[in-house]
Formats: sequence, C-alpha cells, structure tokens
Amino acid sequence: MKNILILGGSGTIGNALYKELSPYYNSYITYFTKKNTINKKKIFFDLSISSLVSILKFTQPKLIINSLRGEPNKLINIQNLLVDYCINNNCRLMHISGANVFDAFHNYPSYEYDKTLSESKYGKLQIKMENAMIKLRYSKKVIIRTAIVFGRKSKRIMDIDYLIENKIPLEVFPNLIINFSSLNRLTQQIHFIINQMLSGIFHLGTNNLITHSELIEKIAYSRFMTKVVYKRIYTSNEIRYLALLSKKNKLPKHLNYSIDDAIKDLEPISKKV
Repeated sequence: MKNILILGGSGTIGNALYKELSPYYNSYITYFTKKNTINKKKIFFDLSISSLVSILKFTQPKLIINSLRGEPNKLINIQNLLVDYCINNNCRLMHISGANVFDAFHNYPSYEYDKTLSESKYGKLQIKMENAMIKLRYSKKVIIRTAIVFGRKSKRIMDIDYLIENKIPLEVFPNLIINFSSLNRLTQQIHFIINQMLSGIFHLGTNNLITHSELIEKIAYSRFMTKVVYKRIYTSNEIRYLALLSKKNKLPKHLNYSIDDAIKDLEPISKKV
C-alpha cells in the first residue's frame, strides 16, 4: 500500500480526498489548525519549509497531492520544494488547480492544453503553481483543474442555506456560463486517476454547461420548499464563459456526469421549509 500525502486538509477538496483515499492507501493529511487527535496520519502544517521537510521525511510519500491555499509566496516556495523532492525521489506530484487559470478568456469554454491567462490574483497564482511543475517529467505530474466545487456539506452549500434561511438575496450572474464539480464525484475521478497512474492535465466537472444564475436556482430549489430571493448581477452586457471541458484526457463514461446528476448529489434527505 503506497503512501499518499495530502497537503491542505483544512480545505473542502483535501478533506474529501482523505476520506475517499484512506481506506485504500496509506494516506496522510496536513491541517493548518492543530487537531486534538493521536492519529499520526493527521499532521499540523504551518506552511513553513522546515515543517514540510520534516513531514516529507516522516511520510515518505509516493504521491503528493497539493490542495493548499494561503499566502502566495509561501505556496510558490512549497510547490518548488515539492517539485525538487519529486525529481530526486520516487514520487509523483498532483496539483489541484481550477478554472480561474483561464478567467481572462471570456468567449468560450477552455480545454486541457489551451493557453492559460488570468486577470485574477488567484488565477495568476495557480498559473505560477502549474508552471513550477514544468521541470517534472510527464509521468511524474498531474494537474487537476476543477470547475467550481459544490458538496452536500461544503461551505458553498452551507452559505447558500444560510442566506435562504435568513431571507438574504442570493447573488447570481445571468451572463456567466459555467460548469461545476460534484465533490463526491470529483474525489471518485481523482481516485481513478491515482489508481490508473495517469499523468497530464485533467479538466474535471460536469459534461454540460449552465448559466450561474440557473445553477444556483436549481440548487436552491433542490434543497428548499420556500421562495428564494435573488439579486441578479450583470458585470457585462456580453455572455462570458468560465467553464472547463475535456478534449484529450477524457475519463471513462461511468465517471462522467451531467449537471442534473450533480445537483441530485446535493439534495438533502428532505427539503428544508
């Protein structure tokens, strides 16, 4: 059973990946806050290089999954160290990125090997993180770009529930066309990529597109019986895309899913009043 180190357990994706992978692999996960636990698989990590060196020595990973968030310079230094570690050891690096690496392109969806260009700080950071992996040979690197992620108990869903329950308008963007990732299905897709030792760039999300406003309305309708108030925001008169689709690195059909499939994943056991 190979060792997997997941950096970023305090985040939605990192935490969900640990739950998905730990029954099958010898998995370790880091948290930015100290856990009151004797579980040696859950490790405090303050984003310092010295701490990371110690963690790598302790865990001896064959695969590192980087889903960290935090101060940009620290994240870039960490990524560079991870790349060097993988070059010098029998270890692969998987980086969790996102659609924002394409947020300067508005006219069409983006595919795996399209040129990246971003207007946002987050997108520019993710491009730097991806580019740091150029030194790694192809077989040692995986870049996972996820569409916006929703899970049944994720922060985004909890925020939507809070706004509806407190009768606060939900902000929606009618001119923004997107796809999204179901957290449960995302972790299954990543598990498959790990199990099959796949390499390269993968775009993970629903296989069809929807406007942001329609998506939020569908999610709200699936969870609540009450009337929901929306605040429609138009940042431009033009239709804009922030969507990830697959052209080259496609996964098997049983791992593909539609927007309707993903929304069903978000439904509570019973609708809230």
